[in-house]
Amino acid sequence: MGAEKFAISKSTIERVRQSFVEQGLEAALSRKQPLNRRLRRLDGEQEAHLIALTCSTPPDGQGRWTLRMLAERMVELDYVEILSHETVRQTLKRKKTEIAQPNFKHSPLPLFHQLPSP
Repeated sequence: MGAEKFAISKSTIERVRQSFVEQGLEAALSRKQPLNRRLRRLDGEQEAHLIALTCSTPPDGQGRWTLRMLAERMVELDYVEILSHETVRQTLKRKKTEIAQPNFKHSPLPLFHQLPSP
C-alpha cells in the first residue's frame, strides 16, 4: 500500500509506525541521530601536518616512512597527544592523494593498463 506509493521499504513503514506508537508523533517524524558515529581523531590542521610529514624525507637509516613511525613522530612533534598507526592509515587512505612517491611505499601491483597481455 504505502511502501510502493512512496518508494520506501515496508520495514521503514513498520519502524516509523512503531516509533509513533511508542514515542509519539514528534519521534516518528524526526530522524534519529546515528549512535555509531565516531568523531574524527585528527582535525584539518593535524591532517595537514601528517601529510607534510609523510612527504618529508624519512629518518636517517630508513628507506621510507612506516605508519608507526609517522604516528610516533606526530606525537614527538606535539601535533597530537596520542595517535595510532591505524588512524594514520585511515587518514591517508581517506585523503586518497598521491603523496611522496619515493618516500612512501605504495602497492607494488602495476596499473591495470600496464599489465602484460596474455
